[in-house]
Amino acid sequence: MLGFFHSNLLKSEQVTCQNQLFNQIFLRKFAKSLFFALSAFISAFAQKKIVSIEDIWQKYLFYPQAVKGFNYMKDSRFYTVSEGRKIYKYETRTGKNVGLIVELPIDFDSYEFNATEDKILLYNEREAIYRRSFKAEYYLYDLRTQKLIQVSPNGKQSYATLSPDGSKIAFVRENNLFLVDIASQTEIAITTNGKPNQIINGATDWVYEEEFGFARAFFWSPDSKKIAFYTFDESHVREYNMQIWKGLYPQDYRFKYPKAGEQNAFVSFSVYFLENKQIQNIDLGSEKDIYIPRVQWTANPNVLAIYKLNRLQNKLELIHADLAKNTTQNIYSEENKAYVDIEFCENLHYLQNGKELILASEKDGFKHFYLYDINGKLIRQITKGAWETSELVGIDEKKRLLYFTATKVSPLERNLFVISLDKGSEKIVLAEKGMHKVTMSTDCRFFMDEFSTANTPPTYSLYEASGKKIKDLETNSTLRKLLEDYQISPKEFFTIKTSETELNAWQIKPINFNPTQKYPVLMFVYGGPGSQQVENEWNAFDYFWYQHLAAKGYLIVCVDNRGTGGRGEAFRKCTYGQLGKLEVEDQIQAARYLSTLPYVDGSRIGIWGWSYGGYMAANCILQGNDVFKAAISVAPVTNWRFYDTIYTERYLGLPQNNAAGYDDNSPITHASKLKGKFLLIHGTSDDNVHFQNAVALQEALIKAGKHFESFYYPNRNHGIYGGNTRLHLYQLMTDFLMRSL
Repeated sequence: MLGFFHSNLLKSEQVTCQNQLFNQIFLRKFAKSLFFALSAFISAFAQKKIVSIEDIWQKYLFYPQAVKGFNYMKDSRFYTVSEGRKIYKYETRTGKNVGLIVELPIDFDSYEFNATEDKILLYNEREAIYRRSFKAEYYLYDLRTQKLIQVSPNGKQSYATLSPDGSKIAFVRENNLFLVDIASQTEIAITTNGKPNQIINGATDWVYEEEFGFARAFFWSPDSKKIAFYTFDESHVREYNMQIWKGLYPQDYRFKYPKAGEQNAFVSFSVYFLENKQIQNIDLGSEKDIYIPRVQWTANPNVLAIYKLNRLQNKLELIHADLAKNTTQNIYSEENKAYVDIEFCENLHYLQNGKELILASEKDGFKHFYLYDINGKLIRQITKGAWETSELVGIDEKKRLLYFTATKVSPLERNLFVISLDKGSEKIVLAEKGMHKVTMSTDCRFFMDEFSTANTPPTYSLYEASGKKIKDLETNSTLRKLLEDYQISPKEFFTIKTSETELNAWQIKPINFNPTQKYPVLMFVYGGPGSQQVENEWNAFDYFWYQHLAAKGYLIVCVDNRGTGGRGEAFRKCTYGQLGKLEVEDQIQAARYLSTLPYVDGSRIGIWGWSYGGYMAANCILQGNDVFKAAISVAPVTNWRFYDTIYTERYLGLPQNNAAGYDDNSPITHASKLKGKFLLIHGTSDDNVHFQNAVALQEALIKAGKHFESFYYPNRNHGIYGGNTRLHLYQLMTDFLMRSL
């Protein structure tokens, strides 16, 4: 046995030696192969293009495609899509093109069918006024006679809208509301007292448009017999004057802009009766310093639903105005120690049974949907949990189902859910991680989903209500293919723990990232109340500027501070009364955390932002002067006293009652603390955040003896765009970062 064992031991040793020799040869070959593979990969990667600013803002190479002119038809079995001047009809269940409906004789920006789908209302020559307001040339095309008629030959119109029965069109021109009978082509002036900077009928004033998010302020009744409309008396509101730098002498542009603590326009609401051409005023009480953030008709064509807010926006009332009885009834009210978010008004829905309504509230700490009877009695809370609903996208009244998007999976994402109005928990319909934006047919049989992630362009797909995909309408395959030719560093999500909470964040690492090296950091911030920048969603432009910077060796980081959205009321409203305090503290703490990472050069941390983000960036370089080396502030608010009533007072109250909240975290207050490099940028024709903000901060910095850089864009508004403006702007910011950070 001993001999056998020894013999086998020798064989074993021989085998081991042979294996070791084989392993050495294999490892050498593997290492050689790996070396060549890595070399080939690095070579291939090195051959990929670097994103240039010209690619982004001159060639617009990375702009994603959408589905143009998508509209469900009256029978949701079909939908339409526009391509140039052509409108095609598709079968929804199969996605099959069933033919060309029409090739219109003119170019158009938008279109809609009348109730019988034999006429098309369209417009072109759109002329922007402010963010949402515009005027254009409207036309009506008759599919049967193939004739195109101009809605009105008396000047451009705004917000032309067909009556539900398709027989008439209402529109606004020069602050008055008009009506056109299609059959006779007769034009009637419903109001005649409209006057610039004094009286507005059927459209909103500047502050409503900007802060309540709508410009058309008239609404057809379901029976097409009435038009409800706003009237704004802004004759006593103070004017803001912008100079337009054209010609030999600058031109003055004056418009009414109520700043925090100042007088608002007086708002009233009326209804025009087509049959007798009479106007009936709606009595909303004796208090005149109020807001009417939303109005809509109920299922009853004689009853209007009107949301009313007090000046401080901490009390919301839902009022039913019965025109037949000439009475008003308060059926729901809600108060909050901070403010009631007007976003909830978007989700008011009246069921066709005339007995129930659905509204949104965050009275349990998170935004959820509630079912009430028509008189305001609570039936049940429909959704609940430590997560937020986002948008009500459809209600199937026959099946008693509500479709909505929500943050239940993650505050970084939006998924589609469905829930019974009467029982049961919500069921997920679209579970894929990312951002889902849903357009549902009226009968809730089908929906289109715009889906994207932080690193993949949008895909537009058609689905059955169950979530079964019918077809992809647009995949942006050309853009996806193009991206393969470029060096792209993906967004990566992570969290940062501060002394107070945990913050969501993303980062884009430098191209060819080496964890043993130290990199400069550029932080991007917006940070305003209810906003979110840390979301798993595609960003067409800045994403690629960050790729350009990543190729230059910068680490890009974005952090959503306290006060931002998607995480419930307590997280969002903790900044109430003291804008800029907790938000800036969070950004400074986040920067300190980043400086501890082994691959971060803590002496080279910068920050940039636009609008509220510009306010934040300025505060960070001033209050965090030992942390931030450089900052870029684009179109910033620098003193909340300069900004409008609705937005500012919602979050700070009146300046007469909260002077410290307005002044303590104004960048102007901290101007003497500047140590790092600072670039201040503004458009001289910014109707939103006035150029006055930049001038005031510049004056404070000069007074404090601080040196900084500034750049103004003549005649550019808050968006700072037009021609090659964005190309110039982003090159300006890039050059500043290269020499300052």
